[in-house]
Amino acid sequence: MAGDIPEGSGKKSDEGIDTTSLFYIHPSDYPKQVQDLTNFLLAKNKIGLIDGTVKKPKSTSPTYKAWVRADAMIKGWLTTAMEREIRTSVRYANTSSEIWSYLEERFAKEGVTRAYELKKTLYVTRHDGSSVSNYYTKLRSIWDELQMVLPTPRFTYEGCNSGISKQLNELREKERTYEFLMGLDKDFAVIRTQVLAMKLTPSIGTVYHLLAEDE
Repeated sequence: MAGDIPEGSGKKSDEGIDTTSLFYIHPSDYPKQVQDLTNFLLAKNKIGLIDGTVKKPKSTSPTYKAWVRADAMIKGWLTTAMEREIRTSVRYANTSSEIWSYLEERFAKEGVTRAYELKKTLYVTRHDGSSVSNYYTKLRSIWDELQMVLPTPRFTYEGCNSGISKQLNELREKERTYEFLMGLDKDFAVIRTQVLAMKLTPSIGTVYHLLAEDE
């Protein structure tokens, strides 16, 4: 039947739901923050519930009640983490995927402006006589927020995740290494030259530890 997702063959939960089902979510499962929701659902193999790829089954489907229960839990996670203004704007959303689409559209627009501000801050952040640790911490906080507003694209087609995504992560790591090196004080000119002369660009973590030891 269209829209049906076959049940697994695992044991039944206390609520009578197959624990291997795509729609099974244990009551103790809960992402720590709404920003963690995508990774959480990916880990649980349930990302289709919010990106709309797993459609709502017909009311006659054996998976209908399980889908409704799972979707209601995700809607609860989303609305609980929202500010009142945003919560009001999604009050009449029927599914978690509708809420998620609204959030993506809203914050994508705000994210562009924030990303621009973060990029400007990144390019003027310098070592400027502070410790290597303090300088690195400043950059790390900017990188982490940039990753939130401009996340690495997620590829769902088989083979892409281990290929294109890996290349994108490697490029981002190189970019961070160069940004870190560019802002260093002149006292670290020698070690900066040594790092840039390496055949393979080391990770930002490796460069940080080299500089910290030299300091």
